[in-house]
Amino acid sequence: MNRAAARLALGTVQFGLPYGIANQSGQVTRSEVKAMLKLVETNGIDTLDTAIAYGNSELCLGEAGVKGFKVVTKLPAVPENCSTVRSWVKGQVAASFSRLGVSSVYGLLLHQPEQLLARSGNEIYQALQELKSSGQVKKIGISIYSPTELEKITRLFRLDLVQSPFNLVDQRMQTSGWLQRLKHEGVEIHTRSAFLQGLLLLSQTARPEKFMPWSNLWERWHNWLLHNNVSALEACLAFPLSFPEVDRVVVGADSTQQLDEIMVAACMASINLPDLQSDSELLINPALWSTL
Repeated sequence: MNRAAARLALGTVQFGLPYGIANQSGQVTRSEVKAMLKLVETNGIDTLDTAIAYGNSELCLGEAGVKGFKVVTKLPAVPENCSTVRSWVKGQVAASFSRLGVSSVYGLLLHQPEQLLARSGNEIYQALQELKSSGQVKKIGISIYSPTELEKITRLFRLDLVQSPFNLVDQRMQTSGWLQRLKHEGVEIHTRSAFLQGLLLLSQTARPEKFMPWSNLWERWHNWLLHNNVSALEACLAFPLSFPEVDRVVVGADSTQQLDEIMVAACMASINLPDLQSDSELLINPALWSTL
């Protein structure tokens, strides 16, 4: 078992939806899901990341069997004007457990953490705490898009687990000091989007035209890869894995072959990486790409 590969977590959005800018094969088949779970288990990867909003990902995982894995799932936004927040949360979690075929999960995160700052925030947090107290959930937390979300929330609520984007281009978790702050507070940190949804893995010619405003960045990236004889996959994984504060790096794959390549690439020795850091929200936040 390789220690670097063991710090990976398998993201399963592709099991329930065709996802990612570089995804050529669409949704992963049921038989491929089983093969991928077997592959990660053999390689010491013990964490699976999913969400209620990921199509039928949870159902797919339940059919394949997740025994022995630490499953992290996420709650969607609580509906507006929901008068019984606690029972809604518990109902969502019960349905999630039923799909997954489990009686408890390792982590339960909020997909819309800003709801903790809304009127029903205390009720949502109370419901999460009750699930934790009953042993149905080991760690509660939030999935964020930007570290700026952490300031108010961490002042008001105690979190066990935070998931955040973190890659060669989007380095805000490090530059803002939040990686160190969370670690100091004993919070488990999972990072995602190591490949910027696949954008960093595309060749110059395959990259969509709308990303041309950052042509200088892409040129630096491809020149560096060429001169250092390192693959984009290796460099992208080396970045988050070089930070000891990061507990798990969530990666998605469309096939066992791709997953195998990712695990091999994660074993790369440490290297001096290029400076691709950008503060451009339009580039680092994939939710805004449709506006380009």
